[in-house]
Amino acid sequence: MNRWRDGLRQLRQYPSAVAGAAIVVFLIVLSLYTVIAIPYGEAMERWRGGEHWERHPVNAGPVWADRLLGGDRPATRTVSAADGERSVEDFPGGRRIRIPLAFDFEAGGFPSELSLFLDADFEQRPPFVRLTWHTPDGRRIPLGSYQAAADERIALSQDWALERRLGAPAHVGLFARADREDMPEVQTGGYRLVIDAIVFEEDAGIDAELVVYGQVHGLAGTDHQRRDLLLALLWGTPVALAFGLIATVGTTVTTLIVAAAGVWYRGWVDALIQRLTEVNMILPILPILVMVGTLYSTSIWVILAVVVALGIFSASVKMYRAMLLPIREAPYIEAARAYGAGNTRIIFRYMIPRILPVLIPTFVTLIPTFVFLEASLAVLGLGDPALPTWGKLLNDAQNQSALYHGFFYWVLEPAALLMLTGLGFAMLGFALDRVFNPRLRNL
Repeated sequence: MNRWRDGLRQLRQYPSAVAGAAIVVFLIVLSLYTVIAIPYGEAMERWRGGEHWERHPVNAGPVWADRLLGGDRPATRTVSAADGERSVEDFPGGRRIRIPLAFDFEAGGFPSELSLFLDADFEQRPPFVRLTWHTPDGRRIPLGSYQAAADERIALSQDWALERRLGAPAHVGLFARADREDMPEVQTGGYRLVIDAIVFEEDAGIDAELVVYGQVHGLAGTDHQRRDLLLALLWGTPVALAFGLIATVGTTVTTLIVAAAGVWYRGWVDALIQRLTEVNMILPILPILVMVGTLYSTSIWVILAVVVALGIFSASVKMYRAMLLPIREAPYIEAARAYGAGNTRIIFRYMIPRILPVLIPTFVTLIPTFVFLEASLAVLGLGDPALPTWGKLLNDAQNQSALYHGFFYWVLEPAALLMLTGLGFAMLGFALDRVFNPRLRNL
């Protein structure tokens, strides 16, 4: 116990260890926050469910990156009917409901899309709606008439008839100044979409929501399917750490036990372990994992099981064997045998604990190796399709040619987290090696 205390005390003297430990603690805290704040079921529903995407813009960059570069691109703005006052006028056979959706637009660029979401409540006859757009300079632009369904999205930006009338897509023509037809320029000020709805039933009603999609969104931006990348970045953290930790524990513990058993029993047991190790050392792990993912399953649990299985007889067996051979001949081992200690007790109680302090740095630096392995498989298209991970983001970015289209954030954000993970564990592991490895203490 005193040795561990002294080691931790020495560890504080290394700035790299403090910085590495801070990064690792940050990743652990972020993982715990993600799992608690966004439970697995909710995260998967949000990542797959279209109703959570339809109010996000397509391929929108993060807000902070635009503001950092001095930009003023618009963010998504949602205007609900509950924000304004509606008027109701009865007439024989129905009612007229007028819903004004007013908002101020002060951004330095045009929106990326414009959509109106209608939610009509009726029994048999659907409401009839007429839309009118009011600009800051007093213009009134009719947008057309529609028959409202129970849950309908009117994509104004995809209305080709409206685009022909305006001479530009709706999200540009409706926000452009009237005196700049040759080169559209955004007009700031107060806008208003007036919805005149006719309902034909006594209990019928209608609600509306206008979504002015921006060019930037949130802290991480969105992808080609309108998904918020922040969700994948957050959930990628616990997935990556869990995969790296489980794989490291599984391979290190089993390899250490196998090496200790070979050293203690010697003979044919040790010879068999060494031959299996030599055969396993020449097996290419990545191609085997690619084959398993292609022919069998890309489930993260299957991949994890294969990684642990291939890591049991890894090259570390020979390193552990070299460290355990002198321990086997130590006097206290002979004393334990004289007192009647069994083989299992000697292996787990007297041999393995003696080399654990030296193995801790190796254990720490091995975690990011498996994190990068999981991300590499995902980049190759062999990641778990059900999980939003860092590697899956990179794979989607590659498939959609994100760098070619200028969506650098899509690649840089998961890559930065991967590098941060590797840096944190590497800095901490190297410092631990200097503390616990006797050969490096005086260097």
